[in-house]
Amino acid sequence: MTPGGMSRPTRWTRRVRLAPLGVRLLLASLLLVIVLLPLAGFGLTYNFRQSATASFDSRLESQLNALLAGIQVDNLGRRLQLNRSLGDARFDRVYSGWYWQITDGDDLMLTSRSLWDQRLPVPAHDNGVNVYAVDGPRNEGLRMIERDIRLPGHANEIHVALAGSTRELDREVGRFERLLIMSLATFGVLLLAGLALQMRWGLAPLRRMSANLRAVEEGEAERLDTQLPAELKELALAMNSVLERDRRLIERGRAAAGNLAHALKTPVSVLKTLSERFPAEQRQPINTELARIDDAVRHHLARASAAGGAAFSGRVSIAKAIEPVVQGLARLAQRRGLRFESYVDPLAAARIDPQDLQELTGNLLENALRWAEGEVSLTVRQVDQGVRLRVEDDGPGMTQAQSEAALARGVRLDARGSGSGSGGSGLGLAIVEDLMALYGGTLRLERADLGGLAADVWLPVSPVSPHGDPAPGGT
Repeated sequence: MTPGGMSRPTRWTRRVRLAPLGVRLLLASLLLVIVLLPLAGFGLTYNFRQSATASFDSRLESQLNALLAGIQVDNLGRRLQLNRSLGDARFDRVYSGWYWQITDGDDLMLTSRSLWDQRLPVPAHDNGVNVYAVDGPRNEGLRMIERDIRLPGHANEIHVALAGSTRELDREVGRFERLLIMSLATFGVLLLAGLALQMRWGLAPLRRMSANLRAVEEGEAERLDTQLPAELKELALAMNSVLERDRRLIERGRAAAGNLAHALKTPVSVLKTLSERFPAEQRQPINTELARIDDAVRHHLARASAAGGAAFSGRVSIAKAIEPVVQGLARLAQRRGLRFESYVDPLAAARIDPQDLQELTGNLLENALRWAEGEVSLTVRQVDQGVRLRVEDDGPGMTQAQSEAALARGVRLDARGSGSGSGGSGLGLAIVEDLMALYGGTLRLERADLGGLAADVWLPVSPVSPHGDPAPGGT
C-alpha cells in the first residue's frame, strides 16, 4: 500500500494500461466473451433440462392415468386387478427401467413384470400427484410419479406409483450440452474475429495518423493528413497549426539571431581596425576582448543556425553530407605530411541538418589534424538506433581528468595549450555539446587506440524520440 492508502498498480495492470488501444479493446472483448458465453450456456442448458424434465414428467403422468384407468376391484371387493395393458413392452421386460406398482397400505398388491423381485420405494408424500427422483433396481436413476386413490367397493386407500429411467433424459440433455458448447465456441471465435476486423477497420484512421506523425518525426512530411473522420480531423488540424506556429517561431528566432550576429560583426571589425593605432602593449588586451566578443557572436550564430534543424530536418546520408569536409581535410593532412584514413559506412543515415553535420565533423577533424603527430582516422558506422562517428589521432591526447574538465567547462577543443582560445576555426566544444543536446546524441573524449585523443560521437536515428547510447565509447 502507498502512504495515501492506495495500492500500487501491479505489473499486469501497468502492462494493460500501456498496451496499444487495439489490444486493450480486444482484451475487453475477450473478457466479455469469456464471461457472457458460459453464463448464456449455463442458462440455456438449465432451461432445456427443465423443459425436457417437464416433458418427461408429462409422459409419466399420461402413463399413470392409463394405469389408474385400468385398475378395478373384483366382485368380492378384496383383490385389485388390472384389466388392460399399458401398451408399452418395457413394463414386461425385466429391469427395463420402466416400472409400476400398486399397494394397499403396507401390503403389495400388483407390480409390473419388469420389477421382478424388486420394489419401488414409497417415500413420504402429500396428497395429490407427486414426482420424485429415486433410485430403482440396480441403483439406476428413476423419475417416479405417484398418487393415492380410493376405489368404490374397496375399503383401503390405494397407492399407485409409476417410474421411468432417466437415461434417455440425461442422454438427450448431454447431447444438447455438447451441441451448445460447440455452437457457443464457434460463435465466440467468429465473434472475436468479427470484433478484431471491426476494430482494425475502426482504428485504421488512428494508424494512418500515427504513420503521419512518424513521417513528420522523420522529416519526411511537414503536415498531418487531414483526410480523417470528423473526430480526428479536428485533432489533425490543431496539430498542424501547432507545427506551423513552431516552424514560424523557429524561423523568426533564427533570423533575429542571425541579424543580430551580423549586425555586431561590423562594429567588431571597426574596433579591430581602430585597435591597430594603439601601441602593442595596449593592443593585445583589446584584441583579446574583441576575440571573445567575436567568439560569442559566432557561438550564438551557430546555435541559432542549428536551432531549427532537429525538429524539421529529414534523414540524410552521412557519407554524402560530410564528403566535401573529408576531402578538403584529407588534402590538408597530405600537405602537412600526415596519414589520414577514413571509413564511412555508405548506409549510415541520421536526422541532422547537413550543415550542422559538416561543422561537427570539420571541428573534430581540424582539432585532430592540429595535434596529430603522424596519423588521423575517421570512422562512421551504423549502429543500433543510430550512427557512431569517431575521430582519433596519435597526438598527446588528454587524461581522463582533463577530458572531464574540458566537457564540464565547455572550452574550445582547439584551446588546449594556447591559452587564448582564439585560434582555429571550429565551433568549439560548447557548440559540439549544444549540437549533441539538440539532436539527442552524446560526445565522449577518451584515449584513442592510436595513442592520442579519441572524440566519440553518437547520433540517434531520430532526435525527436532518441534512444540511449547503445555502446558507449565503442565503434
